[in-house]
Amino acid sequence: MIMMNRLRTATGRYVRSAVLLPGLAMIATAVVAPVMPAAAQRVEARTLDGKVVSGGQPVKGAVVHLKDTRTLSQKSYITSDDGTYRFAQLSSTSDYEVWAEVNGKKSSIKTISSFDTKNTFNVTLKVD
Repeated sequence: MIMMNRLRTATGRYVRSAVLLPGLAMIATAVVAPVMPAAAQRVEARTLDGKVVSGGQPVKGAVVHLKDTRTLSQKSYITSDDGTYRFAQLSSTSDYEVWAEVNGKKSSIKTISSFDTKNTFNVTLKVD
């Protein structure tokens, strides 16, 4: 659809100009439209679970820390009676560090890499 507009020039005279509105709308939509990620680039949620042990026995009430090394945000979980913990909905594009603390003792830090293709991780943390 072509619309005719009257425009006033610097000399005060009116001239007609054609405006192609649908064409401009299509160009604007193409420029502004978001790009959809390909199926191979979808971000899938990951889970991390495991157990905290000391001397081979499960540790109840240990605090398990999970740190996102990209955003530096941290989550914590207090282990259940059988020493287990679980973190869900983790990003596959972030690296994580996980460790446990109980009674002033700390486990070694374990790392989950964004380059690892697994979606489920099971990590035993030893506090001795």
